[in-house]
Amino acid sequence: MLRLEPRQSTPVWLNVALPVLAVVVALVLCSGLIVLAGANVFEAYGLMLKGAFGDFYALTETLVKAAPMIFTGLAVAVAFRAKFWNIGAEGQLMAGAVASCFVGAFPMPGPLAYVAMALAGALAGGIAALIPALLRVKLRVDDVVSSLLLNSVILLGVLALIEGPWKDSLSGYPISPPIEDSANFPVFFEGTRLHLGVLAALLAAPAVWFLITRTTLGFAIRVTGENAEAAAYGGIKVNAILVTTALLSGGLAGLAGVGEVGGVHFQVMGDLSPGYGYSGIVIAMLARLNPLGVVPAALFFAAAMTGAEAMSRATGVPVFLADVIQGTSLLTMLVALLFTSYRLRCQRVTA
Repeated sequence: MLRLEPRQSTPVWLNVALPVLAVVVALVLCSGLIVLAGANVFEAYGLMLKGAFGDFYALTETLVKAAPMIFTGLAVAVAFRAKFWNIGAEGQLMAGAVASCFVGAFPMPGPLAYVAMALAGALAGGIAALIPALLRVKLRVDDVVSSLLLNSVILLGVLALIEGPWKDSLSGYPISPPIEDSANFPVFFEGTRLHLGVLAALLAAPAVWFLITRTTLGFAIRVTGENAEAAAYGGIKVNAILVTTALLSGGLAGLAGVGEVGGVHFQVMGDLSPGYGYSGIVIAMLARLNPLGVVPAALFFAAAMTGAEAMSRATGVPVFLADVIQGTSLLTMLVALLFTSYRLRCQRVTA
């Protein structure tokens, strides 16, 4: 007879193996959909891998798609560490995009424009996250509900902006005016879209890891998340830490929007984000809230998105398979997390 038994401690190798196992199980489960579509499973996954990493251009496209998800994954990981349930990274990304686009429309030298756009986007994202944090601290409003609903409020506000004051008068399309050419992020390799924002995302992960694991603020964030009452008893101002965490989390999500405006689209449109903010939740869970683990998790998601397009063209399997893989990965990871706290023990049943 099998039963669950609490673990006294979790081996380090298990913390690494479980996310990998969760991804493998998700791919196995999703292979059934490929069979139903009439394609060969190994061929389809091979084409997906080739489409994501098969040549230098494919690799750069995967990195470009991974950059905003690294930022939103970090945003969620930081917030969840303090048990501030920030489900609003999608709206915070859009807020950052709007603010950076507004600043980028003013003529200024390139380096100054990059810094100004980043500061504006991070500030806008931070303010967007601050609203549910204050509602929780002051009025005890559930931050899951408030941050989630705020996504719709921000998106509708953006749509009103690009359908109104920002609407392109010449084409009639609901898009904002483009940013200045000097504000366009530099590209590292000609013929690719590998821009400065990708490097910023890759550097942000170790920076956030250092903040969480090696600073006083990071310690306060972790203790608040582990036991808020014990943190308060130890002299930590829990409400202040929650507000600070919200600002940091929202700022990171806002930087995802900055990268999309400055390095990819150069303006704001309604479909600027295909759900990067929501993907950040799954990425953070796959990474087990470890900022360094966010990078490979985001690369996996980006590879699924980039590779699914190539796979769909060659096999006819719907490109939405990438979304199914993402959702299934979350479910398998949630099951896998159970075994970090419990182990299966075989117990002999005696008559």
